[in-house]
Amino acid sequence: MGAGHLSVEYGPRPSAVREARAEVRRQLESWGLAEHGEVADVAELLVGELATNALVHAGSGFRLTLFAAHGVLRCEVADAERRVPRVLDAGTGENGRGIFLVDALAQRWGCHRDGPGKTVWFELGTCGADGCGRRQP
Repeated sequence: MGAGHLSVEYGPRPSAVREARAEVRRQLESWGLAEHGEVADVAELLVGELATNALVHAGSGFRLTLFAAHGVLRCEVADAERRVPRVLDAGTGENGRGIFLVDALAQRWGCHRDGPGKTVWFELGTCGADGCGRRQP
């Protein structure tokens, strides 16, 4: 319980974001992690943001990879865009909130370039203990 690995490829179609969010929910439920506080809700939200970024900014499909082990859920979204995302002030605009949300809600996050594209990842704590999944000082 609470451990596993999944990797799924999605084509560049609008329904891919919804499909990826649903896959996150299904997978976390099957791993027994959906009951751990808000982990599934936050993971679903943040994967949706990163998947949307892949479609909008990279104009490509994306690969969603989930790893769960040792009290940590790591979610990765790989796309064909080499530009590294930046945290923007959320402000009142309709765009620019995805990485702001990742930065605010993930325990840790980052980005690395992979061949022609990049992978953006974030981690959430899954231990269910007070403070688990919160940003470390």
